[in-house]
Amino acid sequence: MPKTKATCINKEKGRKFSTLEVELVKDLGISGDFHAKGGDRQVSLLASESIAKMREKGLTLDDGAFGENIITEGINLISLNIGRHLKIANTEIEITKIGKECVKRCEIYYQTGDCIMPREGVFAKVLNGGVIKKGDEIKIL
Repeated sequence: MPKTKATCINKEKGRKFSTLEVELVKDLGISGDFHAKGGDRQVSLLASESIAKMREKGLTLDDGAFGENIITEGINLISLNIGRHLKIANTEIEITKIGKECVKRCEIYYQTGDCIMPREGVFAKVLNGGVIKKGDEIKIL
């Protein structure tokens, strides 16, 4: 069963910090997060399986190290089509973008010569708000 492995926020731009739960706000993003400004990149998701690849390179990574809001487990995020809807707890999000262009290289890139967020990070907009937390089931709609 696909599920939420962690939730992360930060009021400032950059890496995010693990929190017990996050509140998704329709058409805005995650309450209290720097990126909660609407648009197509309201929420960022990254698979724990992707993070594991970077840990195999010898990195010690805390949740949110890549700037992700939601860490997933058991779902192949990059195989989802843009426009696909996901239900997490009572919320609903729509995939809007897969990968991103990095304006500047991050610390992780300088340590390993690679970063997964540009290839494996997924972005979404909030269709139905609500609270999500670690362990919540993720359903592909």
